Amino acid sequence: MIQSKASIARYTQAGLNLIQQALSIYDADLKLVVCNARFQEMFSLPEWLVTPGATFIDTIRYLTERLEYGEVDDVESFVQERVDVALAFEPHYIERVRSNGQVVSIEGAPLPQGGWVTVYTDITPIKRQEALLRARSETLSDQVLSHSEQLGTTNRELAATIGALEQAKRELTEIEARTRLTTEMMPAHIAHLDPDGLYTYSNRRLSSVMPGRPNNILGLHMRVALGEAAYAKTGPYLERALAGEASVFEFTDEVSTRRIRVAFTPDIRENEITGVYILSMDITQETQARAALSQTHKKELAAQMTSGLAHDFANLLTIILGMQAQLARMGLPDDAKELITATQGAARRGGVLLDNIGKMSGPRPMHPAPCDVPNLLREIVVLATPSLGQDVHLTTSHVGLLEPLMLDAGSLQDSLLNLVLNARDAIGANSGRIELTARAEQDTWLEIQVADSGSGFSKEALINGLSPFFTTKGGEGSGLGLSMVYDLTKLAGGQVALENTDGGARVTIKLPLRAAPKTVSATMVLLVEDSPEIRLSVRDMLISEGHVVIEAETVQEALQLAQLSGVGMVISDISLRGEGTGLELMDKLGALGLTVPRYLMTSRPPNDPLHNIAITRYPVLQKPFDRKQFTAFLAAKDPS
Repeated sequence: MIQSKASIARYTQAGLNLIQQALSIYDADLKLVVCNARFQEMFSLPEWLVTPGATFIDTIRYLTERLEYGEVDDVESFVQERVDVALAFEPHYIERVRSNGQVVSIEGAPLPQGGWVTVYTDITPIKRQEALLRARSETLSDQVLSHSEQLGTTNRELAATIGALEQAKRELTEIEARTRLTTEMMPAHIAHLDPDGLYTYSNRRLSSVMPGRPNNILGLHMRVALGEAAYAKTGPYLERALAGEASVFEFTDEVSTRRIRVAFTPDIRENEITGVYILSMDITQETQARAALSQTHKKELAAQMTSGLAHDFANLLTIILGMQAQLARMGLPDDAKELITATQGAARRGGVLLDNIGKMSGPRPMHPAPCDVPNLLREIVVLATPSLGQDVHLTTSHVGLLEPLMLDAGSLQDSLLNLVLNARDAIGANSGRIELTARAEQDTWLEIQVADSGSGFSKEALINGLSPFFTTKGGEGSGLGLSMVYDLTKLAGGQVALENTDGGARVTIKLPLRAAPKTVSATMVLLVEDSPEIRLSVRDMLISEGHVVIEAETVQEALQLAQLSGVGMVISDISLRGEGTGLELMDKLGALGLTVPRYLMTSRPPNDPLHNIAITRYPVLQKPFDRKQFTAFLAAKDPS
């Protein structure tokens, strides 16, 4: 049965009243929280001084004025002195003779949250026995009597000290519990190893950082907890830490395929290493983003280096083609015409190669959008089959992957088509097969493999196959196919690996596995766009997703329509007809208290000042865009 607070308070008070000693509890402001009946009886206090909320200073003043402490010349100074002592919140034990002759011991203990618990004990009988013993024990020496009295006082002080120690123990237990709760909430594995490599402390986060490992690892050796493969990579750093050298390093966990960052810090006490502190975190997504950024920087550098050369090379090819065209019109012999035709073909091939270089080194932004992987595989079959010939069979398969993933479908399709056609060339005139498979790996990667029954990669190709301009096809190849696959994959934060199998070659692409966000719930949308054609197109996109659309062309119209009940989203172009911009509109709607999601779209270039300001405040969609990109943008930016 659940007791009311009033019932609990009555039971608590009844329990306190059973205590034979007087007891009072004051809070940090020295206001009475609770006391027992014995406290009121011992000091003959009126009801208003034993009521919760009564102040300590009023109680001391009341007792002082009734000569509790004997004759006092300056009552207020005396009272203030007692209050100042109480506010120091230091534990104490004293024995005092009251004005009525009663002897009381006063034991005070501060509370961890501030305040006092004070226990008053009537020790008059004990003191009388001591006096009687002194008077009647003529055979006892004064030294023995003094020792007995001192022992009694010491015992009482010891009891008070034990109480203070128990209170300190409770406080340390609370601190330890709060510390453990904090470490459990951190998205990292925190642990301590002794000099033998055994875990003496660990939060329960190892399995979330490195899946497949146990959480309860106290007493285990690090080799056992992590496994041989991971220990082989971390063990040398542990030895260095036990030698006094701190370190921070990264490694790839083969079991979970995740990238882990680890910090080892020696535990040094009194110039002796007593263990090692460990902090480890899963940085897989950070590593993927870092790889993509690095690849972008490489592309920018390549673009700067090749742009000038490509320009001059293009001019030279144009001159060569022009001169060969003039030679073809001069009526030269047939053997000379063949040379002219071959020269023109080579020059045109150089133009195609130059275009491929531009695609490889020029900026190519990634546009992740919800992608149906099984459907993408089916499209690859439709696109590639006509180029394979009758004796080469392309099959696809996938494990799971039924939910859409965030991928740049165009880049991935280009990469896979390139790999399939490379596999066809490796098979050559023979009959063979190409297998395209996709699966999720450890909820971290989307792994796609293209395997063929061809002759496999040469030793040199396994080493240099991903480098630009490397080719095994002689004059028939540009050496940019696999390089382009590598480039697009790294831009997406992924990895590419080449290997030979028992029956041919295999290329493995790994891309970050990121589930597509759910679609935005249908609502009433205020669409603000001054171009009728674009407004019609965006309206159709919104209606196809189940939204109700109301439209405006200017900031003034939009401000009026935004006051309608039921508006759940606002989408506006940055540039609008009339006074004001879409950015100003969004700011005004926020000032009016409209809290629904607000989005901007624009055809302004990314380096436009207004565009730069807008992206710091609201989600911005760059024009042009199609329905898939528009839906993905709203879903990815949906604050819900």
